Amino acid sequence: MSSTDVVLPTYFVSHGGGPWPWIEDRFPGDLSKLRASLEAIPVELGAKPRAVLVISGHWEETTFTVQTHPRPPMYYDYGGFPEFTYHIRYPVPGSPDVAERVQELLRGAGIAVRADVRRGFDHGTFAPLFVMYPDADVPILQLSLTSDYDPAAHLAAGRALAPLRREGVLIVGSGFSYHNLRRFGPDAARASSEFEDWLTRTVVYSTPEQRVEGLLAWDRAPSARDSHPAEDHLIPLMVAVGAAEADPATRIYYENDFMGSVTSASYRLGAVPG
Repeated sequence: MSSTDVVLPTYFVSHGGGPWPWIEDRFPGDLSKLRASLEAIPVELGAKPRAVLVISGHWEETTFTVQTHPRPPMYYDYGGFPEFTYHIRYPVPGSPDVAERVQELLRGAGIAVRADVRRGFDHGTFAPLFVMYPDADVPILQLSLTSDYDPAAHLAAGRALAPLRREGVLIVGSGFSYHNLRRFGPDAARASSEFEDWLTRTVVYSTPEQRVEGLLAWDRAPSARDSHPAEDHLIPLMVAVGAAEADPATRIYYENDFMGSVTSASYRLGAVPG
């Protein structure tokens, strides 16, 4: 992709559970809608990005931290799955040059950032990106959350990273629109539906100013804390929104029967190329 004539959209994707793409036939429920939504992203982009920067809900540090390993290892941050899923390989290259650019942009905005050369890909990255790019032919790197989960700080980080969109780098926030593992079944139906309805109204149908205002006060939304007792899986959305703050949003994935009862969604911010 050219670094001058294309402005990439940003995404917030609900990434599913654990190593689901490798055990889809054993996973409870039908994951075909989630899979189709992820497979559609490379199609609508039309050309492979230079790299994908993933902000995963499964990595947090006290300071924003960027992954710099040229060949990141795997980080199996799940439990209770078949033994072979702890030997999965997604041999995609990292992108040290983009990692350097991420640090430059954040520091230029007065945002503290550090590098981590050892960090591997967690399943918030390797599960959805394997579905999107199964040939492992697009460089990927991760940027951590900060452990304070400050919405304003993550929106600001997104704003600082917005130039990457003109440099061929796809920004993906990877989390889940509903993430309460203690209530993941029939008890999740009402809360996940109420919160997703608010989230779609806020992200898709509000003005950019209203969208930011709503996200800054997300914990006052209907069923907010029932849906996100800890907001690690929601905060990646803030980075994706900050990087495309003035752009319209589209809901690209929705279902109200994920795992039988959960309402979940994913979003694109900005127009697709062309």
